[in-house]
Amino acid sequence: MNASQIVRRALALGAIVTVVIGIVAATLGALVAQLEGMLGALVGAGIGFALLGLTPVSIIWGFKLGKGDVLSPGFFAAVLGTWLVKFVVFLAAVFWLGDQAWLNATTLFLTIVASVLAGLVTDLVVVARSRMPYVDVSLPGDKPSE
Repeated sequence: MNASQIVRRALALGAIVTVVIGIVAATLGALVAQLEGMLGALVGAGIGFALLGLTPVSIIWGFKLGKGDVLSPGFFAAVLGTWLVKFVVFLAAVFWLGDQAWLNATTLFLTIVASVLAGLVTDLVVVARSRMPYVDVSLPGDKPSE
């Protein structure tokens, strides 16, 4: 399994987890705060998925900028710059959408936090189970890697 496959798997599983969180949070939000709670949960799940989806995009973009070298400044600039953008988007969403009357701010905040935390756990599980080699070397008798 290469890094591109790991990133795609993390994105796919993150999307599934975010949809499940969105459904559960929308149901609970509707029970607690009627339509405003449901809308807050759905918007929060959407923002959570957008924040989750930026990580794989930044890694793929960083691989291209760093020409496949994860220790290059281009890779770090892409990934860390995207993390900064995610933080600003999170704060902007919480402060701007928190004042909107058409959604419940508490449900919105809790759903965003749950989606982001679930995305981090999903990424951790995917990477831990990826069986990605730590060292990229050719052993005698191996075919050359592309």
